[in-house]
Formats: sequence, structure tokens, C-alpha cells
Amino acid sequence: MEDGTGHAPGFAVATGAGGAPAGSARERERAVAVALEGLREIRRLTNTRADDPLSVPAAWERHQPVRAVALVLEAAGIPPSAVGADGRPVATGYRVRLTGQPAAVRVEWVGPPGSGAGYEEQAALGRCAAALRRMGWEALEYRGPRRRRYLEVEPAP
Repeated sequence: MEDGTGHAPGFAVATGAGGAPAGSARERERAVAVALEGLREIRRLTNTRADDPLSVPAAWERHQPVRAVALVLEAAGIPPSAVGADGRPVATGYRVRLTGQPAAVRVEWVGPPGSGAGYEEQAALGRCAAALRRMGWEALEYRGPRRRRYLEVEPAP
């Protein structure tokens, strides 16, 4: 059954670049846990050449890195940002977006003006990097414009 937008209803990954996830915190937590278990099952079934198939991203993740990385971050209990109707952040958290390189994404720590997100970014991105590394992603920290930190993330070889 579709939801009126031409898409079947289901789990929507929180990339931090859209609105806040729908539903209660408990419902969201359950949905994220089910999605992460599905991701692990995809790894188990498709990473047949790996010594430990759960330790490296599967082909599905490599083709949809924004969704895969955002799922890993949310499953680790790291909050996503969210944007309002004007496109500005309304919540402090991670934001995942494409970099232009195949299978690579950028993870930033963003928040509304005055939120202190810039002061939190080093520690918050450290938590993001640790969660991603546990799931087989390489995360390197860089500094961009105005010396803001970000992670460049890609699947481990």
C-alpha cells in the first residue's frame, strides 16, 4: 500500500537533512533496531568472502552510503539533526550527505543558531567515528570552512 506520495510506507532513515522522525521515541527506537538487524542480515547473507561478514559493509551499504551511515549513527543512540520548513536546523545532531565520491559521505554536527553545536562537534564527531568504525566504516576527521570539523566516511576495504 502506498502513502500518497508514490512510496510504500516504511522505515525512513534520519539523515539529519530532513524533518524529525515521526512517531514516539519508543516506536522509533524499535524501528531502528529492526532496521539494523535487517542490515546485519544483509551483511551475513551477502558478504560471503569476508572472514567475518558482519564486520564490513555490504554492497547495499556501499550503494546507499547516506542511508547506511545514518542508520548506524541512529542505532548507536546518536541524535540526528532536523530541519524546519525554511531549511534551517531545528535540532542539534548529525547530518549525513553525499561528498561526490563513490560510496563516501560527509558527517557533520549541526544545530540551530545559538545551540552550541560548534562547541560540541569534536566530542560528538568522535562518538560518530567510533560507532561507524565498530560497523566497518572508515571515518577521518577534517576541518572545513570556518574551521568546522566534519567526518569523511567510506566503507573499509
